[in-house]
Amino acid sequence: MPDRSDAPGCCTPASFLWGHFTIMRSAIIGLPGSGKQTVFEALTCNFEDDSNRAEARIGTIQVPDGRVDALSEMYQPRKTIFAQVEYFLSNRHTDEGSKQASGWASVRDCDALIHVVRNFSSYGTEMPTPYEDFNRLDQELILADLIVAEKRQERLTLDQKRGKKIDAEELSLLKECVRSLEAETPLRRDERLAGAPRLKGFAFLSAKPMLVLLNNEDEDDTLPDLRGISASEFCRVIRGKLEHELAQMNAAEAQGFLKEFNIPAAATDRVITASYELLGLISFFTVGKDEVRAWTIRRGTGAVEAAGIIHSDMQKGFIRAEVLSFNDLTAAGNYAAARKQGTVRLEGKTYEIQDGDIIEIRFNV
Repeated sequence: MPDRSDAPGCCTPASFLWGHFTIMRSAIIGLPGSGKQTVFEALTCNFEDDSNRAEARIGTIQVPDGRVDALSEMYQPRKTIFAQVEYFLSNRHTDEGSKQASGWASVRDCDALIHVVRNFSSYGTEMPTPYEDFNRLDQELILADLIVAEKRQERLTLDQKRGKKIDAEELSLLKECVRSLEAETPLRRDERLAGAPRLKGFAFLSAKPMLVLLNNEDEDDTLPDLRGISASEFCRVIRGKLEHELAQMNAAEAQGFLKEFNIPAAATDRVITASYELLGLISFFTVGKDEVRAWTIRRGTGAVEAAGIIHSDMQKGFIRAEVLSFNDLTAAGNYAAARKQGTVRLEGKTYEIQDGDIIEIRFNV
């Protein structure tokens, strides 16, 4: 039987060595009392007593994917490797403006932000004000970015006055960023600025894709009034306390729990799905007797770039990609049958990998 230590839902220690894996890394942020610690633990199965909770925590989990299960069953490989996601819990929050820019440094290398917003009441707390709470922390991100953008803009402007050659495009883009940030508008709401290659090195916080998790009461699965939050923020409901309990149950107990509270899937599955949608991510697969593996890439990735994710030599010596969709494979029953049916095809350098593609790279170095 194949090694199933990588089965979906299993939690992996943060010390796991990634090797050549492509991992989506999301930072979980939120105001004090938002329940972000609870949500982090519900997603990662990384439980700690309140007294032992660290300032920052990392949890890595396998991405549940029934297609990987089916391929593993078909090929019986020695190893089955699911895609992975990493969650970084940031406890960063301060009202000291002078520390805004440096205080967020650990979050800047994340691919996306998961903003947990309190929408529950508890003893000793005021009634929840989700939009105000969302806006309060978002303004911290904006201020942190403004400090960085203004500092760089001033440096370029000074160099320009001194007669030094500068990157005019970078300066122009920074001026636009400063105008947007001064208007208290996060950069993620301007796709051109958020995705500008010249600005990538700044890792602007407000430019990162954001998933907003409304942390609701146990019995409440509805979205609150979120006027003012634009379509550039994905909003989903999570019942953190409930999901935290669910994450500690065995599979049989969890199924009954999900049904009783009308939860379509565990928090991990729902948040990963939303995160993939938010970032435009898809999965492709490589198969064989040695290994069945899922790889995560951005939608629109070409065959040559995908080959490089598997191994740099494959990208350098790329000739063709042999491609079969997962659906065509399952319809045929096996690879040989699919080949006879003509659904296995050869694709060149311009081919864009599709979600569910099973690929074999032909290369020569």
